[in-house]
Amino acid sequence: MKIIKKALFILALALTCGAYGSIAQIEVKIRPERPHYDRPVRPSPRHVWIDEEWTPQGNSYVFAGGRWAEPPHPGARWVPGHWKDTPHGTIWKPGHWR
Repeated sequence: MKIIKKALFILALALTCGAYGSIAQIEVKIRPERPHYDRPVRPSPRHVWIDEEWTPQGNSYVFAGGRWAEPPHPGARWVPGHWKDTPHGTIWKPGHWR
């Protein structure tokens, strides 16, 4: 009887460990480093600071820095650019006026 219990215990243990098989996936994302820069003085109260823009260049991105800009029309607001994960990798979605 002891041998049967031991065999059942080993079988149950083997089946349990099999259910938790080791499937590992490692994902590494490398984004360009954001350089440090000083923000210049605001040219006028109408100007809005546009921060962190990136430009595609070859297989990477180049930092375009921040800048002051006047909205194209009254009530316009700046929608900042952002990194977006896609099935083909991470891409930069540029900012735009809305």
